[in-house]
Amino acid sequence: MTFAESKWVPLGTFGDAERDRIAHGINVRVCRGQSDTLIFQYVLLAEMPGIRVPSAQSPGRADGLWKHTCFEAFVAIPGTPGYYELNFSPAQQWAIYRFRGYRERMSPTDVTVPPELNVGRFDDRLELDAVVRLPELTALEAGRTLKLALTAVVEDNSGTLSYWALKHAPGKPDFHHPDGFVLELTP
Repeated sequence: MTFAESKWVPLGTFGDAERDRIAHGINVRVCRGQSDTLIFQYVLLAEMPGIRVPSAQSPGRADGLWKHTCFEAFVAIPGTPGYYELNFSPAQQWAIYRFRGYRERMSPTDVTVPPELNVGRFDDRLELDAVVRLPELTALEAGRTLKLALTAVVEDNSGTLSYWALKHAPGKPDFHHPDGFVLELTP
């Protein structure tokens, strides 16, 4: 799939999570905004009283967001081994990591302008929009085609996690796997 602006695309669940009826689906869209930005829009369709959503916190960087309900994106330039992992929590927290290769040499990314997160909570859905400035992701050059893996982790009230992705790699859930980078975003 190649787009300058993606259409709304559904994420699929991994394995047994298909029988999860609390979370009905996740739709996501990504586009390039003005001033070298990427805009991610996630909509979790669910019986929200059954979903564990992290409480609002002071906006800022935090690790381990993937251990609870969290929306993620993995961004790379085609033909290069490195990529970025972006985590966005409904608690208004975020994380950005750079990898030199598949799960290799992870390091937090220093940013001068943090991602801008907007969260909407409703009875039947959770919406999260994230705006990330491309200059903050120094290895990604503005004006280049980007390959993306779009993913999410959803925690229900029992603490069970379900894993969602545009495309799942074979085996266990692995959002870092190169097979998941199936969306191309053109300049």
